Order: sequence, then structure tokens, then C-alpha cells
Amino acid sequence: MPPTLASLVHHSALKLTVRAGEDRLDVPVRWAHASELADPVPYMEGGELLLITALKLDAEDPEAMRRYVRRLVGAGVVGLGFAVGVHYEDIPEALVDAAEGEGLPLLEVPRRTPFLAISKAVSAAISAEQYRAVTAGFAAQRELTRQALTAGPEGLLGALAGQVDGWAALYDASGAVVAVAPEWAERRAGRLVADVERLRDRPAPASAVVGGEDRVELHSLGTGRRARAALAVGTAAALGTAERYAVHSAIALLTLTTERSGSLHAAEQRIGAAVLRMLLAGECDHARAVAGDLYGDLLDAPFRLILAEAASASAARARMEGAVGAVSTAVSVEGVAGEGARAAVVGGGREGARASGAGGAAAGVAADVVRAAAGAAAGGDSGGELLGQLVEVVEAAAARAGEAVLVVPDGERLVVLAVDGGAAVAACGEFAAALETARAAGRDPVSAGGSASASASAVGSVEEEELVVGLSAPAGPIAAAAAYKQAEQALSVARRRGRCLVEHEELAAGSVLPLLGDDAVRAFADSLLRPLREHDATGRGDLVASLRAWLSRHGQWDAAAADLGVHRHTLRYRMRRVEEILGRSLDDPDVRMELWLALKATAAAGE
Repeated sequence: MPPTLASLVHHSALKLTVRAGEDRLDVPVRWAHASELADPVPYMEGGELLLITALKLDAEDPEAMRRYVRRLVGAGVVGLGFAVGVHYEDIPEALVDAAEGEGLPLLEVPRRTPFLAISKAVSAAISAEQYRAVTAGFAAQRELTRQALTAGPEGLLGALAGQVDGWAALYDASGAVVAVAPEWAERRAGRLVADVERLRDRPAPASAVVGGEDRVELHSLGTGRRARAALAVGTAAALGTAERYAVHSAIALLTLTTERSGSLHAAEQRIGAAVLRMLLAGECDHARAVAGDLYGDLLDAPFRLILAEAASASAARARMEGAVGAVSTAVSVEGVAGEGARAAVVGGGREGARASGAGGAAAGVAADVVRAAAGAAAGGDSGGELLGQLVEVVEAAAARAGEAVLVVPDGERLVVLAVDGGAAVAACGEFAAALETARAAGRDPVSAGGSASASASAVGSVEEEELVVGLSAPAGPIAAAAAYKQAEQALSVARRRGRCLVEHEELAAGSVLPLLGDDAVRAFADSLLRPLREHDATGRGDLVASLRAWLSRHGQWDAAAADLGVHRHTLRYRMRRVEEILGRSLDDPDVRMELWLALKATAAAGE
């Protein structure tokens, strides 16, 4: 314990006598200071034992002594030592009465006891207390380290709770409780989630003190600008020196646990990049051999492949694609599905989409993945703050659920393999939904609310930055290349539609028609149909409506003519005029497909 007035009074060598305030001797003494100033208050910090001889005081004036003692008490002085036999043979009654009235302990210092002896005694006691605290702190550090190495964060929290005679809890990057000790404190830790989220939004390292049933200290854990975890320590009173050492040791150990060393993290990224390359090259057995137990059963169970891009990358790709890329997005259905897809598109059906396979999926994938792997191996940038936050959310969700997840970051792109139907995929969806909600509301994602509160909080305040995500259908290791292609297609659609996340299953189960809303597609449609519209504007026929009816009836003259209310010969004449004006033959299925897509695009635009 630190020195107190009582310990000084009981010090046999000092021979101090209590003259006032005997019931307040248990107060700690921070220092002993001698001063003969009439007003030493400006030089006091609080907690001092002030030693005087009353050289410059009128110690026999009751009113002056009351003012003097009152100012000392207001400054936090914990005791007054008066040396007798120097200027006064005894302590004046005016000073005794003033000290008794203000409750300030007054100690009589005999002439044979120098002030220096009292200062030495206080200093020695403080040094002994500090030594005991440091020794206890080192012992606590050894115990905490042993628990961290043998029992992990849970064992460390248990040891810390014992050291501070309270409780401790660990929170992940999303603010969720990961571990708590003892178990009875779980509810108390759960009530602090909102405080932890507010702390996490501050630049690390950060700390805060929260009141309530206990005095709770919150500390962010992490070496980057954004905290990766948080520690809560609840106690009945303020922490002492030894307890403070224990808490600081726990913070350092947990930071080492949550923030893995740079070399280890880089090595894991290189392994992940290599595993991904092998999967996409169809070398599943080699991928399993390289991965070992690092990714658990991820490579043996159905997984989803997630591709994410930051806004800067999305904007660049959108500019590169331009009008040609927009048209080929719609036309590529024919290339993937073959002739069945062509017929389905012309007829407005879905059979072609259902017929599309994964043939040639690996083509064009290898180059992108090699670049991503090289970027990861070199420890490249995360490609934007939102990409980094997405990594935190996905990894935290996987850790809480005990799932394995493979994350390969590129400067502008992120590749993730996560268990199908698992927590990591769900967290990715919630994160994207929170961004979508915030974008629609035109405000910060944190204030956008929604069911994905943890993900929304992790989004943070990111101005003028967007994220697009493509999610593949469930796949196994043998179909990893196809899953990558699916995620890439979904990413492209998300970019075009202004969506945060698109699943490939939406495209496979839906229609190609939503893809026709692109400005470049509409420009293509307008250019193709403009000669027909100009002809119709002269009042010499209704070629556009006739073409639409004929295509919708798969070239059946009688049915199409009936829909238009004209004779089939009239319709035949109009279709010949269409061919003459466009300079194309309607017998060519490619021409019919392009015209049908152009009609659908203009219809979607309300033209």
C-alpha cells in the first residue's frame, strides 16, 4: 500500500503526534513538501503532507488560520506537519482549532525530527510501493503470457479478471462479444456493445471509461488506424498500479493475437494466393496439399466465390467497357449458351440461360488471378477503405462461427472463398445491404440502421466511396474457375446497375432484359431502329409495331397479322420494307436477335 498519515504516525523514528483530524489518517500521501510561503496553494498538486514552521504566518490569529487551512484543504493537501521548538514552542491553539474545524489532520513534529527525515520516509514508502507494484506487474505479465500461450484469449481474460478482482471481455471488429471471464459477466459485457462500437470508430489506440454497475475501462486493440478488437475491464473501483500493469500487459498480448506479425500475415496471403491459383487452374489436389489445415474443410465443401471492387476500380472498368462492352454484355448470353440461348433470347424465354454451362470458364481468368496473387504476395494496398472494412467483417464473422475463409486482396479487387450458407457470406450480404441502404438514404452507413447493425457500424463514415460485389453460385473445388467467372459476371452487372451486390443466381434465374437498361445499349437500339421510326413518322406505315408483333410470334404471319389487325400480305410487305430500309435479311437469326433486343431496350426506356 502507498504511505498514509497513519503509517507516518506509527513510524518509530519520526515521533509524530496527532493534534487534529485523527479520524482521517488513512488517506494516502503522494509527497511531503516543506514550504514557508504564506500561500503555498499555487504550488500544490493535491495529496501532499505540507511541512511548516510558521515562519511567515501569524499562527495565533484565528481568522488568518481559518483562511489558511481552508485554502490548503481546497488545494487537496491531506495533512499539515508543524515543527515545534523553532518559532513556536507549541502549536498555537488558533491553528489547532482551524485544522479541527476543517477536518485537516495536524501533526506535531518534534524539534529533533528534521523535515528531511519525513520526506525520506515518504519517498522510501512510495518507492517500496512502486517496487511492489512493478514486481506484481511482472508476475501478472508472466501469468497472462502463460495463459495466452496455453489457453488462448479465453485463458488470458480469466487470468486478467483474477488480477484486477473484476471481469474482462474481448470484442471483435464488429463489436460482438468474443469471450468473457468470469461467465457471470456475460450480460454486463453484452450491454457495452454500443460503447465498443463508438470506441472502434475513433482512431486507434483509444480508450474510454464507462459507468454503471461497475467502473469499466474500454481499450481498442490494433496497430492500424482502425481497431480490430476491443478489451473491456470491469472493476468495483479505480485500478491500482499493479492492476494497471496487468491491463497494459493484456492489451499488448491481445494486440499480438489480433494483429498477427507482418511476416506471418504476408506468408498466409502468399499461401492463399497460391491455393487460389491452383483451384482456378483445376489443380484441386495440389491446392489441398499446399493449404494443409490452414483453411479447414473449406476446399472439400461447397463454397461461394466473392469478388469485390472499390469505387475507383469500378469507375475505371466502366469507362473502359464503354458502349461496346455494354452491348456485348447482352450479346454474350449467346456466346455462353450457344444456339439454344439465341433462340431463347429471340423468343423472350429462359431456356438458353438454363442451358449455359461452364465451358471455357477458365479462359481469361488466369491472367486476372495471377495479378491478384502477385499483389497479395507483395503485400499490396487493400484497394480502398471499404474493401478493408469488408475484409474485417467477413473475417470476424467467420471467426465467430468457427468457419474457414480464404481472402486474397488485390490493389483494386478482393477475392474471397467462403463456406456456402455460412456466416461469412451472410455478413458480406449484410455489409452490402447496409451500404445500399446508406446510399439510398444519402447518409452515413452507420446512421442508416437496418438489420445489419454490426455490418453497418463496421462500414464507418466513408465519404464518396462505393463498393461493388459479385457473388457466385455454390461450387466445389473442381468448379472454382466457373465460380470465378460467375462472380465476375455478377460483379459486372452490379457495376452497371449501380448495385452494391449481385448474386449470379439472380442472373441465371432471371432474364437478360434488365441488362438492356444500359445507356450504351439504348444508344445501340436507337441507332438500329431510327430508320424505321423515321419511315413511320412520314405516315406511310407502322413498321416498328409490325416488326415487334412478327418477332413476338416467331415469324408466324397469320398470328402476327391478327395481332395487328391487318392482312398477312400487308404484313409481308411491311417486313420486306424493313429489310430494304435496314439493308439486312430477317432470315438471319443474328439480325432477328439484335432487332428483338433493340425493341426490348427501347421498351424498357419507355420509348
